[in-house]
Amino acid sequence: MLFPLYWMLDASFLSPNELVSTTPTWFPLHGTLSGYRDVLSSQGGHLLVSLIVSLGTVVVTLLISAPAAYGMAKLRVPGRRLLMFALLVAQMIPGIVMANSFYIAANDFGLLNSPIALILADSTLAVPFATLILHSFLRGVPDELSEAAAIDGAGRLRTFISVILPVARNAMITAGLFSFLFAWADFLFAVTLTTQDDHAPITVGIYRYIGANLTDWNSVMATGVIASIPAALLLILAQRYVAAGIGSAATKD
Repeated sequence: MLFPLYWMLDASFLSPNELVSTTPTWFPLHGTLSGYRDVLSSQGGHLLVSLIVSLGTVVVTLLISAPAAYGMAKLRVPGRRLLMFALLVAQMIPGIVMANSFYIAANDFGLLNSPIALILADSTLAVPFATLILHSFLRGVPDELSEAAAIDGAGRLRTFISVILPVARNAMITAGLFSFLFAWADFLFAVTLTTQDDHAPITVGIYRYIGANLTDWNSVMATGVIASIPAALLLILAQRYVAAGIGSAATKD
């Protein structure tokens, strides 16, 4: 599993002559940074678009999924079982079906080539998943916490913000991280909703860059490495919170 990642990193430092050599170069001792210089000059805008879209998706996802999960887990709202079933079904709809619908809607509202369209589209994948994770966790939060807050005079909203959210920190980080990764790795919605190259996220940028640079594998591999760095850093920094959030959701469901 890790070998393709190693080979991508290795090839990103090799010169074009070394890449086409019949003898593999396992360690780029005399590597070059020309591929990374080319990528940063041509793909920097795509990375910025992906960062905006991914962070926007996290914000929208948590703003919707956290109150929804709290309502279904603690407020005993009517139809919550049907809503949970609908969230499961929503994740089974083929992405291409949703992409066509999103294109028509974005075109009608003038949102093509806009980060807003990508944020809303990616949120349709992230919100159901995040809601299910948070719902499983919140079901295990003792009702006594909410009751104690109510005795102290806190309303539902104050209880949710001041009591429930701090307790659900690990689950919130887990849901936010997966939302970020969904948006960062999205290609289908990105290629459908962006018709102009300067508004495309990094996944589409890599796709079009490879098409135009099939002979320059040094730069192509450097593009893949740079596109992987944000996701890898997030996973490294948040891995203990993710493990705690997933473990808590699984044991408390």
